[in-house]
Amino acid sequence: MHDRQALGPADVDDVTLTGMVADLLGHDPAAVRLICSTATPVDYDIPAISTVSRHWVHGEAETPGGRQPYRLFVKHIQAWHHSPFFAFVPEEAREFAKAKFPWRIEPAVYRSDLPSVLPPGLGAPRALGVFDLEPDAAAVWLEAVQHPPVDWTLERYERAAYLLGRFAARPEIVARTGLAGFEWTVFDYLYGRVAAQVVPEVLGEEAWQRDEVREHFDPELRERLQQAAGRLEAITGELVRVPKFASHGDACPNNLLPGTDPDSFTLIDFGFFLDQPVGFDLGQLIAGNTQLGLGPWDRLGELDERCLTAYLAGTAEEGVTLDPALVRRAHALQLLLFAGISSLPEPGMTPAQSAARAALARHSLDLLDATS
Repeated sequence: MHDRQALGPADVDDVTLTGMVADLLGHDPAAVRLICSTATPVDYDIPAISTVSRHWVHGEAETPGGRQPYRLFVKHIQAWHHSPFFAFVPEEAREFAKAKFPWRIEPAVYRSDLPSVLPPGLGAPRALGVFDLEPDAAAVWLEAVQHPPVDWTLERYERAAYLLGRFAARPEIVARTGLAGFEWTVFDYLYGRVAAQVVPEVLGEEAWQRDEVREHFDPELRERLQQAAGRLEAITGELVRVPKFASHGDACPNNLLPGTDPDSFTLIDFGFFLDQPVGFDLGQLIAGNTQLGLGPWDRLGELDERCLTAYLAGTAEEGVTLDPALVRRAHALQLLLFAGISSLPEPGMTPAQSAARAALARHSLDLLDATS
């Protein structure tokens, strides 16, 4: 029995699926017969502007080793101008937004050998197939990765930061940052989402009247954020001049799944794998859970310093010794641009989430002041 209708255009024919299942299970495709296959949606409640759907495809196959179960992860990716979220982009900004979202990077990563050159302690799901779809879309079929819940202690953050430092400085990874042929800089982020959506909200009145904001963002914090909003072009100009290294691009805890042992991680979601200013991945590592009201958001200063130190140890392990003051300043600039300035709570956020957002805003501003 086969029921994969939920996949829509991301589905493949039975022959192709048989080949991927055989590859997954380590058998000759000629010796494998699919018994059944079913597609079910992945339970994932964080929306992504370039993701159409996420599904598990699971079933059983007859193999030389007998009946064997299998499970694959299918991600349907598209250019984000096809997404319903694109309707929220102001008309005058749509052509720029359409051109500057690098949706092709993730399929390119899974077609490449990047996973084979990751440093010890970092892994990536094995790609069984990557298929181009129309219009402007792709389906990525990956091995299923087990990821039981883990406690993100300060030590776990440190370990992740160390490995991200190794990722950033490893020559084999740096050499692959242009594999999709996409050019993107922090100015593209400033002139895109920040200018079109974030700055008008920070400088306007409406957002500041919401209960979630008024309760946790006091007048002093409002003034500091608004002053920073007026300096973003200078902040971005300073950041773009910082030396560039490899960056995962969205190294939040949700994209650093537990690996095969407690000290390892499996990286997912490579949609912004590019060369970026040094220390770039520290921002989402620290901000990712905080933005959701999780993690040690009441200890951001300690968390930040420990992660920065670990990141520098990671780059040094790859033979790149960096000035801590340079990396700290680069991190401060990008944390403010990519997280602090957009930290106003969204309608309906819980008090804990709103308080965490305020703590992140204060921390990013304090760090910027301390490194100036």
